Amino acid sequence: MYPGTWAARTPDKPALVMAGSGRVLTYGELDERSLRLANRLRDSGLRHGDVVALLSDNTPETYEVYWAALRSGLYITAVNHNLSADEVSYIVRDCGAKAIVVSAAKADLVAALELDRDLEERLAYGGVVEGYGDYEAALAGAGAAPLPEQPHGDDLLYSSGTTGRPKGIKLPLPDYAVDEPGYKYITIFGGLYGFDESTVYLSPAPVYHAAPLRFGGVIHATGGTLVMMEKFEPEAFLSAVVEHGVTHTQVVPTMFVRLLKLDDAVRTSYDVSSLRCVVHAAAPCPVEVKQRMIEWLGPIVQEYYASTEANGATMITSEQWLAHPGSVGVPLLGVPHVVGEDGAELPAGGVGTLYFEREEFDGAPFEYHNDPEKTATTQHPEHPNWTTVGDLGYLDEEGFLYLTDRKAFMIISGGVNIYPQEVEDLFSLHPAVLDIAVIGVPDDDMGERVVAFVQPAPEYAGDTTGLAEELTTYARERIAHFKVPGEIHFRDDLPRTPTGKMVKGKLRDAYLVGTGPQP
Repeated sequence: MYPGTWAARTPDKPALVMAGSGRVLTYGELDERSLRLANRLRDSGLRHGDVVALLSDNTPETYEVYWAALRSGLYITAVNHNLSADEVSYIVRDCGAKAIVVSAAKADLVAALELDRDLEERLAYGGVVEGYGDYEAALAGAGAAPLPEQPHGDDLLYSSGTTGRPKGIKLPLPDYAVDEPGYKYITIFGGLYGFDESTVYLSPAPVYHAAPLRFGGVIHATGGTLVMMEKFEPEAFLSAVVEHGVTHTQVVPTMFVRLLKLDDAVRTSYDVSSLRCVVHAAAPCPVEVKQRMIEWLGPIVQEYYASTEANGATMITSEQWLAHPGSVGVPLLGVPHVVGEDGAELPAGGVGTLYFEREEFDGAPFEYHNDPEKTATTQHPEHPNWTTVGDLGYLDEEGFLYLTDRKAFMIISGGVNIYPQEVEDLFSLHPAVLDIAVIGVPDDDMGERVVAFVQPAPEYAGDTTGLAEELTTYARERIAHFKVPGEIHFRDDLPRTPTGKMVKGKLRDAYLVGTGPQP
């Protein structure tokens, strides 16, 4: 299904509510406005397989653009508005966008873009942006008649760029119409988490990221109500749950940490009993953090592991996790294989590179846009339909998957593998640590040495005297000494994306230039 289905049944039902402003977009409005935009894009010359770029903060218009693309056989590329103008320009050019829609809230960034001149359409909403047409006027002037055909579109999203320049992940367009069943995210997640017309789904993350964008689309396809936060704040999150009677939500582990670090009296003052399912993904969750979340909310905490590439996925319930602490679960999409340096599959417990096998594909299930060489590196040399995104992990005897870290982040010191995630997890709930990142830096004797960057909690930020020694002692009492950071540097903030991923390349670059500016 899609918004048109629900517009015919319940036109006045809220399809989307903004948690902060209270602004509402009904199903009738979402259907008509996305249809008008689809007609405008068609009149501008866009055809099946073309790309629409979107640069926006969290607003209702994002889903008007999303559904305009999906109901007319177009790709939508939602671009991270926290990137530099050069990076945004690169993505818009690289994806081959024929049209771009922007939010006036990002006018300064838009003004600095260097885009191709052959864009068929440039529209801006929420205010005037020089060089861009008025979004509302464009919709008012477009037809509201149904499109002659509604082939299903898809997203063409870019990786977060935590280990290099963002890479576009392009999947083949579906071979069915938007109102026909089969779209993978609805098929996989709709039934898994019980999304239906009664669902009230709270989305606290930036809509340009894969999971928030796609899950919001699933909610509209299944007739629920999407409540979208302009920006995540822990107490505002709890307030939104109570005010809107939220039944489902999806968060990242850093949000768990911030919720748990609220004063207990504040956190427990909110009645969150309406919640039926709390999903987390996007980054590894420390064991102690998840344990405390289950103790607080009960066995409604669900986890899935996947990637923007959608080459495979696993899932785990609270009950399964309590029996397998730290696991990210059992196969949901594809068959996981853990492979050693020689390409051979490892036995249970062996740590290696994680591949997913997709039997339904003759080769890789995805490609990196305009980068066939990068695409080829994701494939196993003997099994083309086994692909990896570079994560390391192992399978236990029962087939439950555990992640250890990204291959690009692993530290090799004195010939021993050290996984930064383990060290970071250790400090996740330490009262003095608001955030932490651990990296490896070159060392003449050991090859690499372990270095930590810490963002102190507010009450410790003014005076960190003795804090490095305190944290070192804390770590030495709990993990092997060779894993303990030899250096701890304090920063006012760390370069984490709004979706919870640490951009360690910036930290490493700043460290290597010595006295350069803080990242």
